[in-house]
Amino acid sequence: MLSGKYATNPQRTRPADVVSNAVHVMKIATGEIDETLTDDGRSKAAVELGRKGGLARANAVGKARRTAIAKNAAQVRWNKKPSP
Repeated sequence: MLSGKYATNPQRTRPADVVSNAVHVMKIATGEIDETLTDDGRSKAAVELGRKGGLARANAVGKARRTAIAKNAAQVRWNKKPSP
């Protein structure tokens, strides 16, 4: 049984301390527990949180501000000098 924050919070996907992380990796390697990853290797929980954050930002930022952000990003991208 794991101890610390990992044992008391089932929402955490990885333990914070080194020993608990080693036990977690061992359980994944032996098939005792399944690791939930997407096809590209990212955590499903992280992908879901990213979607929620993106939607929240899209709803919070107006169209004019999004346009300004995009123009600034394009200008920065195209004004970069190629690295040697």
